[in-house]
Amino acid sequence: MNATDVQKQIQQMVRFIRQEAEEKANEISVAAEEEFNIEKLQLVEAEKKKIRQEYERKEKQVEIRRKIEYSMQLNASRIKVLQAQDDLVNAMKEEASKRLLEVSGDHHHYRHLLKELVVQSLLRLKEPGVLLRCRKDDVHLVEHAVDSAKEEYAEKANVHSPEIIIDSVHLPPGPQHHSHGLSCAGGVVLASRDGKIVCENTLDARLDVAFRKKLPQIRKELFGFAAA
Repeated sequence: MNATDVQKQIQQMVRFIRQEAEEKANEISVAAEEEFNIEKLQLVEAEKKKIRQEYERKEKQVEIRRKIEYSMQLNASRIKVLQAQDDLVNAMKEEASKRLLEVSGDHHHYRHLLKELVVQSLLRLKEPGVLLRCRKDDVHLVEHAVDSAKEEYAEKANVHSPEIIIDSVHLPPGPQHHSHGLSCAGGVVLASRDGKIVCENTLDARLDVAFRKKLPQIRKELFGFAAA
């Protein structure tokens, strides 16, 4: 083999090695590109996932705040409605209290009513002797009603006529203009001699009792539901 042939073989080997190196380099470049694209895609997906999670978290916070705000507004509205209902009911009771004052204006009717209240109180107490308290303005009417009340009670209870002492201490007077003190629309309070048993039969007390009993019906008729 001469020098020319040797030179050709060397060049051929160099071309082969170069070609193989280029192919290997291309393979490495393609693999690196694929690996880079995969890693880039993974990073992008991870970032998308993080963004979605953050968006969902904020969306939930907004929804929670919206529900809380709605609940607060709903409660505030309910409180306003209940307050308005209470105001209306209280206004009705106040109007009824004002009309109670008219009862004592008719002395004939009021004197009969006082007698009935005394009899009712005696039947509840069932005491041989009682202390009666009334308004100062009603003392003369009570004095006229006591005797017939004792007789009626004795007949109904089949007992001796009880002793009734009209107390020198009186119930508060009727409501006065520009006055915020205690007041009484009328009626009587009877107590046993030892004061342990008391029957409050004032017009104000009877209104309170009647109003409490009728309150569910009043609420149902006005607002469509009964009081709890």
